Amino acid sequence: MVIYERPKVRRSGGYVIHVELCNEISLDCNKLVHALYYKVLETVKEGSVRGIEEVVPAYSSLSIFYDPRQASWRRIAELIESLWSEARATDVSKILKPRRFRIPVVYGGEYGPDLPSVAEHAKLDPDEVVRIHTSRTYVCYMLGFTPGFVYLGDVDERIATPRLPSPRTRVAPGSVGIAGRQTGIYGVESPGGWRLIGRTPLKTFDPRRDPPTPIRPGDLVEFYRIEPEEFEKLRGVYLGEVIQ
Repeated sequence: MVIYERPKVRRSGGYVIHVELCNEISLDCNKLVHALYYKVLETVKEGSVRGIEEVVPAYSSLSIFYDPRQASWRRIAELIESLWSEARATDVSKILKPRRFRIPVVYGGEYGPDLPSVAEHAKLDPDEVVRIHTSRTYVCYMLGFTPGFVYLGDVDERIATPRLPSPRTRVAPGSVGIAGRQTGIYGVESPGGWRLIGRTPLKTFDPRRDPPTPIRPGDLVEFYRIEPEEFEKLRGVYLGEVIQ
């Protein structure tokens, strides 16, 4: 992994600035993203800069949405430059206190139709794939590409599997998938190309709540296996109500 000496700040269409910090996905890079993210939020809260409307952290970058009537992209670029050394020296663990979520999942069958293909790719029994998937704690790197989609990593390389050649037009909310060394949870019904290995009965996204997604970047997630009968008992329970 290469952390840039200076962040790469670019216009990203409209009134959005894209700030790239590293050249690949890694936990160390993601921690740095969040260190800079909190530094920017702190500056906005203090009133040192005006016009920043939203800051969105991703795997190795930030997107900053701004009001051009109050701030120029150059002013924001200068702000990023000025905060960079502070961010690199920040121990993000003192800012970001991760919470732990244990999420029940029914694996295979109609809930996880791609479990057999993941097992075939890994040259493992499907039950062994489930055992491996449930045996580690994942970190939430970011939220995207649809409302409430939770990006988690890193998947054990033994079960890392490429996306589907052609995405599905419909994926049920709560579906748990694998794409490369990522695993993720679909928050809403949407198209998707990840390999679906299971589904949680818990509601992981609710637009009526604030925040609508209880899991935030930096939080920890563990999965455990349940049977279909338990799925029905837990169907629709909001994940935020069962936080560990």
